[in-house]
Amino acid sequence: MKVPESVRDIPREELFVGGHGLCAGCVAGTIARHLVKMAGPNTIVVSSTSCVEVSTAFYPYTSWRVPWIHVAFENAAAVASGIESALKVLARKGAIDPSRRINVVVYAGDGGTFDIGLQALSGMLERGHKVTYVVYDNEAYMNTGIQRSGATPPMAWTSTTPVGSKVRGKEGRKKDIVAIALAHGIPYAATANPAYPLDMDAKFVRGLSAPGPSLVHVLMPCTTGWRFEPRIGIKLARLAVETGMWINYEVVEGRLRVTTKVPKRKPVEEYLRLQGRFSHLTPEEIREIQNTVDREVDRINALAGEIAIGPVAR
Repeated sequence: MKVPESVRDIPREELFVGGHGLCAGCVAGTIARHLVKMAGPNTIVVSSTSCVEVSTAFYPYTSWRVPWIHVAFENAAAVASGIESALKVLARKGAIDPSRRINVVVYAGDGGTFDIGLQALSGMLERGHKVTYVVYDNEAYMNTGIQRSGATPPMAWTSTTPVGSKVRGKEGRKKDIVAIALAHGIPYAATANPAYPLDMDAKFVRGLSAPGPSLVHVLMPCTTGWRFEPRIGIKLARLAVETGMWINYEVVEGRLRVTTKVPKRKPVEEYLRLQGRFSHLTPEEIREIQNTVDREVDRINALAGEIAIGPVAR
């Protein structure tokens, strides 16, 4: 696998095709398309219950042109572990060519990763299975009614974090799934964003090439749950980076590097005001979110050892 340096390096072969039932404006299909382009045809994809699972595999039809298996919400990482182990046994017994490279990939949402599937993910990472786990994060359980997940950001409206005079949306912080994964001592973890496809694709390749388990955490704007116009999904994804609400970085053998530098940030209000789930926020609440983002930027800059993400342009 070659790390793409330009769009010309992205394979033309389509292994994830149209005809699926994803919502208009959904970018989960874009992420999946790029993921299997980078992985290639010798890939087995494991999908837990999610928006992508129910919309890309209407029996007897499928959008996947690679071996694909649907499993329950909680056990995608466990099933992928079993597949990876089985491939080792088959190679040892001579049933398959041991020199043939077969990728095992999990493609799961935030609910099946941050919450319900976290135990299986932890076990997979702890045991060291060579599996690339890609979580597309739309920051709630969008497939079952927009309930909050461990990935939902503070003060966001969801159907289980309604907004009123006392409760102002989701309470508590968003889990740091990359930090949780890195706590297992894995060789590669990264965050990515579909508005920066070359950076995202390079991280898929590095994850697939890592000498052990890897995790790539990808932001996925959801037109239904975030309540924005379908045509601005990629614009929102880019604004997340430009405001510091999302930082593209990777950690290789414990060393953190910011891969999309932002010399001058835009105010978070530009990102929040385009989404119906944040339409209730007062100026004071937006300032509170801005302060939280500023602290996170300082933390990542300190870990990177440079000012990779600059101050807010006033």
